Amino acid sequence: MPKGPTKRRPQTTARLLEAAQETFAERGFYGSSIEVISERAGLTRGAFYSNFRNKEELFFALFDLHAQRVVDRLDQAVGELDASDDPVRALFARAVTVDAAERRWYLLSTEFTLHAIRHPATARLLAERDRALREQIVGILARLFARIGRRPTADLDSLARLTTAVYEGSLAQSLVEPGELAPEELAVTYLPPLFDAVSEPVAPGEGAAQA
Repeated sequence: MPKGPTKRRPQTTARLLEAAQETFAERGFYGSSIEVISERAGLTRGAFYSNFRNKEELFFALFDLHAQRVVDRLDQAVGELDASDDPVRALFARAVTVDAAERRWYLLSTEFTLHAIRHPATARLLAERDRALREQIVGILARLFARIGRRPTADLDSLARLTTAVYEGSLAQSLVEPGELAPEELAVTYLPPLFDAVSEPVAPGEGAAQA
């Protein structure tokens, strides 16, 4: 049987992640100390360092959790794609949701991105995480095109980058001017015609896979 500390490790990690989310949201990445995060979790510095080497590693654990939520949300939206006149627009309207948790994550990830830009080793680690997430989004985009009977004529990795840029840029503007721009407005308005422009209909009988 595993010893006590081994069995408790997942609970300790979960408490640290929850405390980090709350602390980062209040104080930002730079303003949050390991001491404050540990205290908020009801743990010691030793408990922190038994799970994470530093705040960067803690951030990347939060990144992985958020990335999985993004993939699950997009996967579900494609899986439940309806037969409306503009299914891509309907999909983005459903998938591009911004709640309090998403707002907190945007603020934290933007601050951390600036941190990574200043520290090349951290930038490489962030790029690896971004690449892994983008690979999953590429697979979802391929399923989306198959579902709507179109074949992409552009590189899907580049399209995933552009889609992310539109979403994050729109969110930034919306957070600055919440009364002027809804978070999903640019994505819902401009991404559907873009997807049409970078794809072509699959001719009947070509056997387009249906996801």
